[in-house]
Amino acid sequence: MYRLSALAFFLIFATSTWAQEDKKTDDLKPSDPDTGESTVQETTLGVLPNPFEKIGVKFAVTYIGEVLGNPTGGAKQGAVYEDRVNFAMDADLQKLVGLNGLAFHANVFRIDGGGLSRGSLLNFLDVSGIEALPTTRLYEIWFEQKWNQDKIALRAGQLAADSEFATSKYTDVFTNASLGWPGIFALNMPSGGPSPPLAAVGARLRADVTDNLTLVGALFDGNAAGPGPDDPQLRDRYGVNFRVNDPPLFLSEAQFQWNSKKGDPGLDGKLKLGGWRHLGRFDDDRLDANGLSLANPATFRTPFSHAGDYGLYAVFEQKLFRVKNDDDRGIGVFVRVSYSPPDRNLIDVYADGGVEFIGLADARPRDKFGLAVAYAHVSPWAQALDRDFRSFTGNAWPLRTSESLLAAVYQYEVRGGITLQPNVQYIRHPGGGATSPTGTMPGITLKDALVLGMRTVVKF
Repeated sequence: MYRLSALAFFLIFATSTWAQEDKKTDDLKPSDPDTGESTVQETTLGVLPNPFEKIGVKFAVTYIGEVLGNPTGGAKQGAVYEDRVNFAMDADLQKLVGLNGLAFHANVFRIDGGGLSRGSLLNFLDVSGIEALPTTRLYEIWFEQKWNQDKIALRAGQLAADSEFATSKYTDVFTNASLGWPGIFALNMPSGGPSPPLAAVGARLRADVTDNLTLVGALFDGNAAGPGPDDPQLRDRYGVNFRVNDPPLFLSEAQFQWNSKKGDPGLDGKLKLGGWRHLGRFDDDRLDANGLSLANPATFRTPFSHAGDYGLYAVFEQKLFRVKNDDDRGIGVFVRVSYSPPDRNLIDVYADGGVEFIGLADARPRDKFGLAVAYAHVSPWAQALDRDFRSFTGNAWPLRTSESLLAAVYQYEVRGGITLQPNVQYIRHPGGGATSPTGTMPGITLKDALVLGMRTVVKF
């Protein structure tokens, strides 16, 4: 009952507001989870037949494949080839059947290959945004209704949050998963939160309140895969669990933008302030139900249970330079920071930032180059548990502290619809420097890792 009441209050508030003019960037279109581009207006090879596009139905297929290897560091050295095919359909139901402002979107993943982070690195910030267990999975399927010249939009169905919350447009060139959906969310939320490869049943409402203010809020089922000790991707292998009875997850965000309209002479930028709140139960990172350390031989290994969890975050992005007469080309920077309480979360502080160079050469107007850093701090509670294990065992137990990432990537457009992305990542202290003492491989020290990769994206 409380879930429905909260959603109803949010709908009433947001639908009472509107903006006066269109913004330069339309964030309401469904985005490709591989590249962040709109599945409706993306650049493609043009070889996929779309015979029904004139009546409002469009199909899109994106192939993304990559080779990744770590010649040094991690738990062991290794190399993988992995790929994902995204089959998407978008329908403008106004064109199709005359329902004004209503749209439909669905997409299915075909995933193959292994995962370097999962198999070799054992790090926090997954080195690839497509790393997942092999399967064919329904990802998103939703309807969206827009009002007031698209200034208000309500979306409902099975949704992802990673394309709308805590995002920056200057992260689109990077292949590391955490530079999309922040690693602190993926590690702290049940089943990794509503992000690839698992979406969740929910609803999202977006309102452009003024030219410079947008409000976004969403309510999701709090665990797309449902509870269980095994891998969430195995619990929802085909993306059709459609769970609605788990404790809910709320996300909200206020976006403040400047120089955001077409023709604005100044350089555009944006500040986002947001947070999430989960109403489920969360295990303590150090203590059991009797107040003993989970490292204590006398413990029953039943962690103390906390009521709820939350996170706060901020995102800042700013264009520093714009190529004359082209809003899409130039230089932009971004910074993101996030915090969650340390007693029930493995990561309590996360931050990343970087710079993206977009089409600076007239001969290569769609090429991109990016440099980024990221930092994930292991919570004091988890660090204390490591010290407890050292104390009780009398051994030089490895202690987790933090993980840092340095990433560089170049996106080369071979032709419209095909890109190559050579990338380099350096990971300091994978997994915080060691595996979890309560995990399947406790007490293993993880060395700094160098990761080399090549990604290919083909949009048919």
